[in-house]
Amino acid sequence: MTSVVESLNIIKRGSHEILLEAELVEKLKTGKPLRIKAGFDPTAPDLHLGHTVLINKLRQFQDLGHEILFLIGDFTGMIGDPTGKSVTRPPLTREDVIENAKSYEQQIFKILEKSKTEVMFNSSWMNEMTPADMIQLTAKHTVARMLERDDFSKRYKSGQSIAIHEFLYPLIQGYDSVAMRSDVELGGTDQKFNLLVGRQLQEAYGQKPQVVLTMPLLEGLDGVQKMSKSLGNYIGIDEAPDEMFGKLMSISDELMWRYFELLSFRPMSEIEGFKQQVADGVNPRDIKFILCEEIVSRFHDLAAAKQAQENFIARFQKGAMPDDIKDITVKSIDGKISIANLLKDAGLESSTSNAMRMIKQGAVKIDGNKIEDTKLAIEAGITQIYQVGKRKFARVTVA
Repeated sequence: MTSVVESLNIIKRGSHEILLEAELVEKLKTGKPLRIKAGFDPTAPDLHLGHTVLINKLRQFQDLGHEILFLIGDFTGMIGDPTGKSVTRPPLTREDVIENAKSYEQQIFKILEKSKTEVMFNSSWMNEMTPADMIQLTAKHTVARMLERDDFSKRYKSGQSIAIHEFLYPLIQGYDSVAMRSDVELGGTDQKFNLLVGRQLQEAYGQKPQVVLTMPLLEGLDGVQKMSKSLGNYIGIDEAPDEMFGKLMSISDELMWRYFELLSFRPMSEIEGFKQQVADGVNPRDIKFILCEEIVSRFHDLAAAKQAQENFIARFQKGAMPDDIKDITVKSIDGKISIANLLKDAGLESSTSNAMRMIKQGAVKIDGNKIEDTKLAIEAGITQIYQVGKRKFARVTVA
């Protein structure tokens, strides 16, 4: 049986904040399985590695013997989470929500054990709530408290509109904790306000308040902005093995350690050992291969991961890729940059005309794949490895 200290060390790995840690320790000391909640609005059909930071933490709780409550916010998804938004977010249709929710159910069990996970939908209790019930719920929170939230505060002070239904979002997310009787709720650092509303509402309804555990937002392939499909800097968990492997190999050596901590299930002692190997002269690329194999195996299988590695090496003509690829950032215009301008600005070619010529000759590759489209435009937020000829390489991020 895992001790409280050992459990706490596992739970705290990669976490940003625990509110309150003393309460979590007391809950763990009871020896009873805790009810661990994490909610996801089905706003898009596919999950990416950024989402799995939370799901991985759920798996760690699951391995420690706790009950996992995976909440699909099919009701809140139709409201639209206002967190971090400078304008009112358009709600999803019921059809969109249902379709995306089905996709989520299929994808999460690549990480969580299905037999030990309870999938819940907040429509199951919210659809039963009467108008009178909703009014009683809204009476348990104040407008002043809502305006303490950073994004609401900024919009209010700048005169931007805040729709009334947006105030309902954190209230309903908080009420989910009441309905689910959760002991611990996980969320990203951007969800802290909503998670704390859950604590407050549980107390208002006579329950012991949940412990809040926030996880950092995973940086995308550019190493700067959080992983997001809208920014194009994401790795989808349903992507093909070769694509997933290639994207992971494109991250910087520094970002690799962040991915190891938040995405790998290897002990931190082993990861520290990898860091020491790199310090002693081992090629970081070889360590990155280990990370890629683990992640691709999780969402496909080991054979697919090994084949993806072989394909990656073959694309770069085994041994042709240098040990140290320079990291370069180029600026886009209106969110895009042409391939010719990118190659020039990255110093891979002296002029756009030379870049066009090399593309036409088939001498330009992106992540090992030859390109022939001279009109190709690269979107901001994307990081890829560019090769011109046999000897020119750069890991380029479009800002």
